[in-house]
Amino acid sequence: MVQMDQVTQQNAALVEEVSATAGSLQDQVQHLAQAVAVFRIN
Repeated sequence: MVQMDQVTQQNAALVEEVSATAGSLQDQVQHLAQAVAVFRIN
């Protein structure tokens, strides 16, 4: 039972880390999109 609690806590920590990483990646994607917007051809 203790091991199951530890795994659950580790999973929760990993979910938080992935969520933060995804947010950071989203910010970087937005900056990249703004940076390359000047190169769009209509």
